[in-house]
Amino acid sequence: MADGQYHNILVPVDGSKVTAQVLEKGIAMAKTCDAHLDILNVVQVTQLSDGYAPASSLSPDQTYDLVKTTQERLEDLKQKAVDAGVTDVAIHVRFGNPKQVIGRDFPKDHNNDLIVIGSTGLSAFERIVLGSVTGYVIRVAKPDVMVARTQK
Repeated sequence: MADGQYHNILVPVDGSKVTAQVLEKGIAMAKTCDAHLDILNVVQVTQLSDGYAPASSLSPDQTYDLVKTTQERLEDLKQKAVDAGVTDVAIHVRFGNPKQVIGRDFPKDHNNDLIVIGSTGLSAFERIVLGSVTGYVIRVAKPDVMVARTQK
């Protein structure tokens, strides 16, 4: 962001109730900056949340179905961004620890200079057990982080 404008914006989504609101804020930033928009879902094998498709011990067929279902949901979100006027949008599904993938790995691999993330997508119990992804991302991410406050 040497010129004071964002060029590659990352919006991680988890399928929770706040996903639409976080995406709207990411779309608004992408339109304002005429930036590329990456929409990312990180599937955690031990995921507890009510996201797109929670995973545990999966067979190869179940893994394929999980990825396919998640990609279909992300395609819907991509279409919302395109319909809103964002001209450069990509969707991504990754397996791993959401904290590490969102906070370090993905932005490094995709040269993101802004992460737009929700304040929370987890229940209070899940935040206690798993910790806050947002809090971790704020602490370790190299790009700027915008926390999208949402109405529950």
